[in-house]
Amino acid sequence: MTDPKDERRPAGELEAAVMAALWAAGAPLTPVQVQAELSSGLARTTVVTILSRLYDKGVVDRERQGRGYAYVPVQDAPGLTARRMHTELDRDANRETVLARFVAQLSPDDEELLRQLLEGDET
Repeated sequence: MTDPKDERRPAGELEAAVMAALWAAGAPLTPVQVQAELSSGLARTTVVTILSRLYDKGVVDRERQGRGYAYVPVQDAPGLTARRMHTELDRDANRETVLARFVAQLSPDDEELLRQLLEGDET
């Protein structure tokens, strides 16, 4: 038999699923509501742990609801991606090299889009 602990999901997959549920809801959700949205058989305590970690990272906010909390995303998906990009950029002291390599690896379409955004043109 396979131990369930051996079938763990990749890092970040559960957080991504929880965030997707919160974004789709468009309103604050309690851990029980998130658990129901995921339909994955996760224990409520696991969902609470994931939400707590997301709160600690500043990715979600929470408001008191009864004896517990309801959670809401701080940003939409593109905003969160941009925040992660900034976090990665801030980790390296050589910003110029990081940005140069990032731009060098862009597809021609993305490079053109970035150029338009930097020039303030509407896309």
